[in-house]
Amino acid sequence: MAEIKADALRKRSAAAWNRKDQWRSLYEEAYEYALPQRNLFDGNWEGSIGGRSKGLKVFDSTAIHSTQRFANRIQSGLFPPDKQWMVLAPGTDIQPPQKKEVAGALQTYGDKFFSILRQTSFDLAMGEFLMDMCVGTGAMLIQPGDDLQPIRFDAVPIYLLALEEGPNGNVENVFRKMRVSGDSISRQWPDADIPDSLAQQIEDKPSEMVNLEEATVIDIEDGGYGYYVTWKGGDDAEAEVLVYRKLKMSPWVISRFMKVAGETYGRGPLISALPDIKTLNKTLELLLKNASINIAGVYTAVDDGVLNTQTVRIIPGSVLPVARNGGPQGPSLMPLPRSGDVQLSQIIIQDLRLNIKRVMLDDSLPPDSASARSATEIVERMRELATNLGSAFGRLITETMVPIVRRALFIMDEKGLINLPLKVNGLEVGIVPVSPLAQAQNLDEIQDVMQWLGITTQMGPTGIATVNMEAVADFIGDKLGVPEELRTTDDERAETEELVGQYLATQSQQPAPEGGVGGA
Repeated sequence: MAEIKADALRKRSAAAWNRKDQWRSLYEEAYEYALPQRNLFDGNWEGSIGGRSKGLKVFDSTAIHSTQRFANRIQSGLFPPDKQWMVLAPGTDIQPPQKKEVAGALQTYGDKFFSILRQTSFDLAMGEFLMDMCVGTGAMLIQPGDDLQPIRFDAVPIYLLALEEGPNGNVENVFRKMRVSGDSISRQWPDADIPDSLAQQIEDKPSEMVNLEEATVIDIEDGGYGYYVTWKGGDDAEAEVLVYRKLKMSPWVISRFMKVAGETYGRGPLISALPDIKTLNKTLELLLKNASINIAGVYTAVDDGVLNTQTVRIIPGSVLPVARNGGPQGPSLMPLPRSGDVQLSQIIIQDLRLNIKRVMLDDSLPPDSASARSATEIVERMRELATNLGSAFGRLITETMVPIVRRALFIMDEKGLINLPLKVNGLEVGIVPVSPLAQAQNLDEIQDVMQWLGITTQMGPTGIATVNMEAVADFIGDKLGVPEELRTTDDERAETEELVGQYLATQSQQPAPEGGVGGA
């Protein structure tokens, strides 16, 4: 596909942004109540007002804490820091005689992958990515880095992106708003073709921010991608392409927690909990206003010529002029009766908080504040979380884990850090999750096998003869993510079987002791 002209690219981008505007009010409310510090929908990005106070409309922090706990639980369950949360395994196209050799090589690639991952900001970016995904849509940009940080992971707020889907429901095209200082353009894109008007602007005001648009568009002909950076000098000026590159793989990983047919953007648990969050926030706001009235008081004053209502000041509190305070000789000043049932409000607030935590998967039992948790309890927690995630667990694997690993391995291969001749497509090389959340589901399969093994053992020699113990051990090792170097090879197993056979044959040839048991 030939290079797309800047004006055509900007029109396509504008259409994508117009479609995204339908989501603005929904996403803005979600970020306002649950992620106020990450909220860019309030105009902070356009105005470049850094350090502005946020969250002024939030009166209850339940949604904020539950969103952070959601991201932390998913990260510790699927992408635990400083641990190997996946293994590369031979795919279905690899023949059985070659699987052992390929598995050993893939184990080396996997170790290299995680050693490089620990040098990057992946853990930090993943936490921010999952918080955005709690709203509905998470986006991560994965690009080659330098010698100190070979791969760069950046969690990009969804506010800055407009998305286009392909025919299969996957996000193919990504349009991004950018603001960079003029003097950093040539450093960020050394191959940028800067026009004379922009070059003069950079020379006059090098630190002034320049608005750019970035586009990553699929090339239907060869399956690659076109990467563009465009600039428009003014409303009447024509857009110009500063950077154009051909890419073999998209640098973007876009994941949706839950997706409705016909919609491009996702809906997360935060969207489901939003009605309760808004009700809780308003209830607490009214409760605090009522509490301030109870503390400071509101008073009525009789305008009887003795008390001057224009000059009287009772601080804190206020005075309401009235004609009479009860009876012909009523007091000149008396407190206004209070209203509201604090106990009933507390019950409503408690119910709303429990509902929010339940929707946000923050209802773990027993509470985390209890005594030290056993290994069995941790496994049960992971099982409960996997059950509550439901279909979202599969989307987290297919739209998040697999694309991240594929993109990172691609960059490592291009930089010469590994030599991966096989494709990570599930047929030649598969990605097997071994994180705590994935293993919680694998334990169900292991328990089924162990139960079947126990039944066949009780059937005696006939039942035992139906069991391939080597295959059972390999199956359990695969499900638990046991490294290949901890398992014996086929040759080692054959040698062990031969030694065991020789030992049994030697024992059978030894003469029985004379006189039987206990002597003659």
